Amino acid sequence: MEKEDFILFSGGATGAEAAFGENAERYGIEEVNFTFEGHGRVRERGLRFLNHEELKHGDVSLGYVSRLMNRRYTDSLKIRKILQSIWYQVNHAQEIFVVGEILPDKTVKGGTGWGAEFAKLCNKPLFVFDQKKDTWFRWSQMEWTACSGGQEPVIGHARFAGTGTRFLEESGRKAIDDLFARSFA
Repeated sequence: MEKEDFILFSGGATGAEAAFGENAERYGIEEVNFTFEGHGRVRERGLRFLNHEELKHGDVSLGYVSRLMNRRYTDSLKIRKILQSIWYQVNHAQEIFVVGEILPDKTVKGGTGWGAEFAKLCNKPLFVFDQKKDTWFRWSQMEWTACSGGQEPVIGHARFAGTGTRFLEESGRKAIDDLFARSFA
């Protein structure tokens, strides 16, 4: 595949999503950032505003998500819209890359965790860079497996999602930079 065949699906928010978008732009990769009116974002390239009807397609029970992820999500309209927009990122992608932290219960910390759980439910290739462990992990049906010893991920599907924490650390930024360099240099 040529670089022109690849599309990054993200949200354009500060932190990991901005870093994914910056790398996509640097390497000439198309970028689609799903957002909604009133949502904070730093990326303006490839904006795709979701209207009310479209957001409803990505709706999910907050009770279900809370039980699935062993935490409570507040029933606010903004949280609901964020989870709906994450649904679009994962639904459009063939492969998912997340930067954050894997918790002991095997979920990913924060709202980003819904994207990882949805990718698991859809049986899509899922990689998480854990900033605390400074390592990429691959979900292998029931467990997280460390990607070490030259086994770091590469972007292998034309339609991929890049998402993650707003609190991007230097190790997370480097992981995203290196992912793009391995995949497109």
